[in-house]
Amino acid sequence: MVLGGIHRSSDGSEFESRLLRIIDDFSSRRLLVVGDLVADEFIYGRLSRVSREAPVLILEYDKTTILPGGAGNAASNVATVGATAELVGVLGREDVDKRVLRAFPKGVKRSGIVRIKNYRIPVKTRILAGGLHSARQQIVRIDREGLAQNEDEIRSLVERSALNVLPECDAVLVSDYGSGVIAPSLVTSVRRSLSKRGRRRRVPILVDSRHQLLRYRGLTACTPNESEAEAVLGRQIGDDSKRLERAGREILKRTRSEGVVLTRGSRGMSVFVPGQRTAHLPIYGTDEIADVTGAGDTVIAVTALALASGASLYEAAQLATYAGGLVVMKRGTATVSGDELRRAVLAAGSE
Repeated sequence: MVLGGIHRSSDGSEFESRLLRIIDDFSSRRLLVVGDLVADEFIYGRLSRVSREAPVLILEYDKTTILPGGAGNAASNVATVGATAELVGVLGREDVDKRVLRAFPKGVKRSGIVRIKNYRIPVKTRILAGGLHSARQQIVRIDREGLAQNEDEIRSLVERSALNVLPECDAVLVSDYGSGVIAPSLVTSVRRSLSKRGRRRRVPILVDSRHQLLRYRGLTACTPNESEAEAVLGRQIGDDSKRLERAGREILKRTRSEGVVLTRGSRGMSVFVPGQRTAHLPIYGTDEIADVTGAGDTVIAVTALALASGASLYEAAQLATYAGGLVVMKRGTATVSGDELRRAVLAAGSE
């Protein structure tokens, strides 16, 4: 297959070596990750008995963990895979915000985070239950929306912070979870700033937007999942290959993107590039998925890093396929290391 000028040889050895070189380059890359910060809270309990008050389970409390979600998870993935993430977003000053801040791995630079006293971070609480010798399974999720007093002022502060760290970065990843903090005007400002600075090396801009993808224009790439694509286009895709093709091409045209990576869960990914045949990538690993929480953050983080390292969109999507396959086999909001990604490339090459 040819996409982006890279030939995959019959035995895959050239392609495999190319992917490994791209991963090796990650350590020299710095990404601006700007977007909605979310607190992913996991409450673990052991099954005790059925309540006499109602036909519900009683759990014996075990522990609570809080991890960075949303743009925070994307930044964590950038760092754990071997690069540096300049994270820009908003946090309040309550205990949950402090716990999110402490949970970031080394490699996530947090000086760009805007701290606002009257801001409340969105919290997604997942309650997981299991027996003494069984895996914990999610039984319910409770969402608490964020609270901001002045969204226009917050957007301005976030944009200013993003533009301050932009000159040091090799790519831009925008994570829009729909809290109102991130808007398409941010991407416009980023592009304008890059144009004025006349960077010799091209800076890819990638966007993951939950609800308003079609309002973002002139992207290097976007990474919607199938349900997000269906929502913005107002029609189902399902197993129909023609509908899939039309959907990817329409998003490509309406966003004026250079590429679209449409993730499809167990069906893998489809890569759309203007003037080239659509590439369909199968999932990596088994179909025994443990948890899909935050998998989209992993996909866009690895895609952005690979593009910053000179990969074609096909190469970037292939690495993202491996990373996504690895992370869904882990429980909770998880990340992937560079060594895990290298082993996945080698394992796939030996098949």
